[in-house]
Amino acid sequence: MSSFDRSPLVVTIDGPAASGKSSTAKLVAARLGMRHVDSGTLYRTVTASQMRGGEAPELWTEQSVLDAACHVTLVPGETSFVPRLDGAECEAEIRGEAVTGQVSLVAKMPHVRAWVNAMVRSTAASHEIVVDGRDMGTAVFPDARLKVWLVALPEERARRRVLQRLGRGPTPDELAAETADLEARDLKDREQTQPAADAVWIDTTGISQDEQVGRIVSLAEQRR
Repeated sequence: MSSFDRSPLVVTIDGPAASGKSSTAKLVAARLGMRHVDSGTLYRTVTASQMRGGEAPELWTEQSVLDAACHVTLVPGETSFVPRLDGAECEAEIRGEAVTGQVSLVAKMPHVRAWVNAMVRSTAASHEIVVDGRDMGTAVFPDARLKVWLVALPEERARRRVLQRLGRGPTPDELAAETADLEARDLKDREQTQPAADAVWIDTTGISQDEQVGRIVSLAEQRR
């Protein structure tokens, strides 16, 4: 990458499940005056579009999901790129339990992944973006000027997840169950979720969100 590169700045934030990628990326984008892109919302919106057709999930095919994707758009908002389904806002629908229960099925489909990656890449054509996901710094933006790999101990990620979901700290049993679930997911995701060779590793165990955001903002400003 040339030191005189004038392409819009892209910051990628990858990492394992519940490492705080999306919340961190939103704050980093706001601090830098950039736009946030959450690749996961696209998978959720395509899943919601497919579900509107009423077909049972066991009958879904890559082609039917790609057909459903034709109803999905990604539009620039004030601070983020926002998904639209048939042109309308769909945040509550894509965050619902029904979509959450089926989105992993859609995310496994290679051609759907390629479609999502292409949509995400298109946002960087004329905007500076902070994008989070699983393979943003490898498959999607291998030439990004800043790639961050967020990590934290499974117990810390489990504690954060329960706190976010229930609004309180976990009991010992809840913490143990959530930690076991995350460790199993880490093992399952290991093939897909790998850091870029030139990624900057940030271990968020024991540091505040404001501190981790500050570190990424500083790195991004150096690369501008």
